Amino acid sequence: MSRQRLRRSLGYLWAAPCSLPGLLLAALLLSCGGRAQWQQGVLEVALPPWRWLRRLPFAAITLGHVILGLDLATLAALRAHEQVHVRQFRRWGVLLLLAYPAASLWQWLRGRRPYWDNPFEVQARRLSGTPPEPRQPADE
Repeated sequence: MSRQRLRRSLGYLWAAPCSLPGLLLAALLLSCGGRAQWQQGVLEVALPPWRWLRRLPFAAITLGHVILGLDLATLAALRAHEQVHVRQFRRWGVLLLLAYPAASLWQWLRGRRPYWDNPFEVQARRLSGTPPEPRQPADE
């Protein structure tokens, strides 16, 4: 087995506890009319076309090697950003399920924005080339 293949296999194994809930959600969504595709070694699942799902507070979410998104177009548009999160799961494994919310809580306690200032999101935006944070209105 090549070194690269071994490293990739270990990455899947290390992130597996995070991928499992994603796979369970994917199975549920697929049984309800969702659509799936493999992209860059990751299972991407588009949610069923139910109107109420459009009110979710996210357009896509990554759980290990599973990305759930509103639809295929959204998955394509956010692929680079979500792939950064996949790499974060490969690096951090199950610890990311603790580190990500802890980082958000830390930002909130500092009076900052829990999502936009979360270092995991900052890194994903920077490495994927996604637009930077939205501009805040100037204080008057």
